[in-house]
Amino acid sequence: MKNTDRGFEIKIKGLVQGVGFRPFIYSLANSMNLKGTVENTSSGVLIKLQCSVSQIEKFMNRLRIEKPSVAHITDINLSHNTISSGFHDFRIVSSSTNGSDVTYISPDMSVCQACMDDYEIQPHRIHYPFINCTHCGPRFSIINSIPYDRPFTTMRYFDMCNTCKDEYTNVSDRRFHAQPIACNHCGPTYRGYLKRPNKEIELITSYKEILEQLIKELEAGHIVALKGIGGFNWWVDARNKSSIKQLRVLKNRPNKPFALMAKDIEWVKQHMSINDQEQKTLLSWRKPIVVLDEKIHLNDELNKGFGSMGVMLPYQPIHFDLFKHSHLDAIVVTSANKIGEPMLCNNAEAREYLIEKSDFYIEHNREIYNRVDDSVVQEMNRSIHVIRRARGYVPEPILNIDNTEGGVAFGAEMTAVFAIGKGEQILMGQYIGNLSNLSVYEAYQQSLQQFIHLFKLQASFLVADAHPDYYSSKWAHELAKAWNLPLYKVQHHHAHAVAVMVEHHLMENCIALILDGTGYGDDNQSWGGELLLCNRTCYERISHLPYQSLPGADKASYDCGRMTLSYFYGLYGTFNALPHQFVKRYGKSKIKQIEMLLASPLNKYQTSSAGRLFDAIAALLDICTYNSFQGEAPMKLEQAAYSYRQDMKSYFEPNKDQNQDWNLKSIFHGILHDLEMKCPVGLIAMRFHRSIALQLSEVINRYAMKHGIRKIVISGGVFQNRLLFELLINEINGASLEVYYPINIPCNDGGIAVGQLAIAAAIRKQQ
Repeated sequence: MKNTDRGFEIKIKGLVQGVGFRPFIYSLANSMNLKGTVENTSSGVLIKLQCSVSQIEKFMNRLRIEKPSVAHITDINLSHNTISSGFHDFRIVSSSTNGSDVTYISPDMSVCQACMDDYEIQPHRIHYPFINCTHCGPRFSIINSIPYDRPFTTMRYFDMCNTCKDEYTNVSDRRFHAQPIACNHCGPTYRGYLKRPNKEIELITSYKEILEQLIKELEAGHIVALKGIGGFNWWVDARNKSSIKQLRVLKNRPNKPFALMAKDIEWVKQHMSINDQEQKTLLSWRKPIVVLDEKIHLNDELNKGFGSMGVMLPYQPIHFDLFKHSHLDAIVVTSANKIGEPMLCNNAEAREYLIEKSDFYIEHNREIYNRVDDSVVQEMNRSIHVIRRARGYVPEPILNIDNTEGGVAFGAEMTAVFAIGKGEQILMGQYIGNLSNLSVYEAYQQSLQQFIHLFKLQASFLVADAHPDYYSSKWAHELAKAWNLPLYKVQHHHAHAVAVMVEHHLMENCIALILDGTGYGDDNQSWGGELLLCNRTCYERISHLPYQSLPGADKASYDCGRMTLSYFYGLYGTFNALPHQFVKRYGKSKIKQIEMLLASPLNKYQTSSAGRLFDAIAALLDICTYNSFQGEAPMKLEQAAYSYRQDMKSYFEPNKDQNQDWNLKSIFHGILHDLEMKCPVGLIAMRFHRSIALQLSEVINRYAMKHGIRKIVISGGVFQNRLLFELLINEINGASLEVYYPINIPCNDGGIAVGQLAIAAAIRKQQ
């Protein structure tokens, strides 16, 4: 060691494993002729160097600037370290697994262009459909322990051939320490099972033949089941109405729009309205589904009643091969599962169910350890908002101000997402589904247990929704007893608000507007249109949408006409003002039944839900009377309004009684007047949206002035409605208030667990 050299130790935390970070450090150190080591640890990457002070400054500067594009550094700690004997070169050394700290685990990444170039020319990987390198390929879906090394992934079952081993150990190779490295000689393979007319099953093992048959089946209008990165999907030709109809029957999905995979970005530009942000997101390594407006309507079977749909681009070699060698330009891609159950990911279970239901079934022999569906995002107010957080995003953490170590948050019910705490990180689980289905509940339990194992969590406290009947809450209660741990119960809408505060690092008091379908209230009623004065530990409900009866309780969440009747009964005390067309359409006898139910003293269920208000208007306008999937009526109401966005009229009138926050009666008066004048329902829908935005803005302004608060938080599933969201943001911004909303955390119940964990962490800190 030179006299001027000193020993340095650099500890790096963040997304620095599985993204080519150690090879990058190796190349950087050697380019500067530095000596030392780099290794993966449970908490990140550890670098030891012997060099001068000027060299370490240059090294640190280049590290930050030149790091791999996918890598994300959250913390760098540089310290002096006495080195007993000098290093002779720079090396990558074996990973250390000591300690309970954890590093970020990379999400699954789409295949990179360099690998697709190799796909055509590299002798041992020509047309190898599982090609990957340090910059792309499966990550989260295959890992079952940390650090991210091959023995701790499902690739441990595949012994590397000599060629792959040479690349894996060659520091100048792009696949140096690429854990899923494989080729035609040693890696995972596809198997195809083809149903013949005599009902016999033919096994196909050649990838070339599987691809040819896949194309043949899709072009013939048949349904194909294919195992992807995180589970099985069904594929059909996006232009074939008949095959999409069959798929709807298979999935019991009569109306919900399907997402499609387009052949390339040029096709998307031709058929969809797309801005620069949306294009950048589509082309990113995450490859999520992006919700886009149509320019050219493909067919009603894809998205009847909607002018938008989810679109994604190819992210695996088999996707690129399909479009390259066929006449297809777009395919429907949807999770392959039993009705209401989670995405299938196990070969034996999938084979038993999907071979019978599909015309052609394709699996591969790389095990999926962590089930993960496609992510969904949407551009709103010039930002890309995550709607469903899964492939490409999970398990990237959310940074919290307070220590969350040992926390387990169980989320909600309909959109079940859990979260765990490691230090100041909140690690969100992947979207699972609706826990009211037993198999989804079991998948949710399994995924949470896998998370706890994967991130070496020593649970010290649990957090659940205050709703006593949520399956997630019930399980939290069971585990709290079994593990003898404290359980914190968090009100649903407080959790929504604090999730936004976490994302934007807010600590002070805020006014939060939360609009959703339902949330268990402190008065045992169904909340969903709430204005809260809150911080991270407590809240006060300072206003809410007027209560309306919930006739038939849960039945009113899918039978929208019930809510139309409830609003008329509550506002007018009679059904005399109901439009004749609604009475004729809904039926006099059914209206009489609901009237008796509303008048009954046994009808004790009430709701302040904004979601139910939108249901009521959708049914009143004959846009959607029954929700066949969650949020169908509000989504169709929004779609109807879009054609009339230039209309500036509203039905809102400020309430003359200053003690009353809400004036919904003026909105209903305006709607009834325009119906009588035979105005287009889309125009009425637009005026309704503008009216609600004005009403909400007035209430927010009133309480912001009253409490002297400028920071406004908005969240809840209703704000997936881009039209309402942007109208309201414009109104709030015009009032010179600071508005915060979820971007990287879903505004729906997929973000609840983040708020739950942050609230419990803040309470524990306060205590």
